Amino acid sequence: MQGLFSVQWLIGLALLVFAVVAFVMALVAREDAYRAADKQTKTFWLVILGIAVVGCFLGWLFLQVAGLIATIVFMVDVRPALQRVSGGGRRGSSSDGPYGPYNGNR
Repeated sequence: MQGLFSVQWLIGLALLVFAVVAFVMALVAREDAYRAADKQTKTFWLVILGIAVVGCFLGWLFLQVAGLIATIVFMVDVRPALQRVSGGGRRGSSSDGPYGPYNGNR
């Protein structure tokens, strides 16, 4: 039975770290990027992800599950949209390889 509790504790810790990382990413993004990406406001996401952090910290199962869903939505949908409008991410041609542009046999 002791092993089950340690696995639950590790999962809870992983959820807490994931929620904190998402909260920090939401915090450092510019406010105007949220509007440009046509997403909810920065304040909305900070409140939702803050509740997710608190829920994971306290260990409340309902808030952990809701926080996990909110964190996944932020990381999969909102964060990439913010990066696109902020000019983040990789810039380059579609013919760029891992070591620079591919020019064929020239």
